[in-house]
Amino acid sequence: MSRSRTERLVNLVICLLSTRRFLTAAQIAATVPGYEHDPDDAREHEAFQRKFERDKAELRELGVPLETGTASAFDAEPGYRIARREYALPEIPLKPDEAAAVGIAARLWQHAGLAAAASSGLAKLRAAGVDVDPQATLGLEPMVTVDPAFAPLTAAARDRREVRFDYRVPDRDAPDRRRLQPWGVVCWRGRWYVVGHDLDRDATRCFRLSRVVGQVRATGTAGAYDPPAGVDLISHVARWSGPTEHTGRATVLVTPGRAAGLRRWAVDVTTGPEADRLVLPYTDAELLASHLVGYGPDVRVLDPPEVRDAVIQRLKEIAARHDSLAVVL
Repeated sequence: MSRSRTERLVNLVICLLSTRRFLTAAQIAATVPGYEHDPDDAREHEAFQRKFERDKAELRELGVPLETGTASAFDAEPGYRIARREYALPEIPLKPDEAAAVGIAARLWQHAGLAAAASSGLAKLRAAGVDVDPQATLGLEPMVTVDPAFAPLTAAARDRREVRFDYRVPDRDAPDRRRLQPWGVVCWRGRWYVVGHDLDRDATRCFRLSRVVGQVRATGTAGAYDPPAGVDLISHVARWSGPTEHTGRATVLVTPGRAAGLRRWAVDVTTGPEADRLVLPYTDAELLASHLVGYGPDVRVLDPPEVRDAVIQRLKEIAARHDSLAVVL
């Protein structure tokens, strides 16, 4: 997802969280940065409608509880808002060391880049006579997470230094040693990849950063190679990553009344006295695992084994990082 679209979606969420009334598409277009257009121009208005429909679908797929309705019986055009009761997280009790870890992470979050646009949008709502709740968006900040291999690989690509690292492939028990001349690090569909020249295979390869095991070590001198001119890293990753269709189904158990986002995503839900059974479509087992671990003990994977193993591996990595952070604290 591009940075401009990410900012537009975050601002749309801020806008819809800041009022309890339903906002029409015209009000949203006049309020949220990124939707500016001339409503009297048929082509521009059609382009806005397509963009808005894509953004609504994206928010719903991300689990944002987007509601459609009208403020009164006299309104002819439907509006939109976010159901705050479903969007808000339940109270999360933290132990002292967990709270300290969250505090350290919070200091890494950057939100100044969106502050001006969000404030401008809320000011437009007030000017239009829409009641705005200033407390509604407290705690809402864009967050970017990267893998531990991100910093050393981006530094090596910048300095044009060869690196070596251990790389885990899903169908193998032990990681393989790789030697690479990195050309650059890119993000594709929420995942970070490094693209470069594999020295052992004498070919162009890309590697998912989440599968890098242990430390990335620079072995060559700076300026040891030149990346090919005009190489399109994103296109290479797109070809390597394969199709985007949902090819698998995962079955999970969910605590009753929890994980609303997963319930909206599920293609089948069976309620039970102690847990509800959900069937989730997915393409990438590791990407699904990264999403599931965020629900903590409220979600347990039954099958398939590749998703279950990916969740266990992700939890082990989180535990290892937590232990190392506790030592530092």
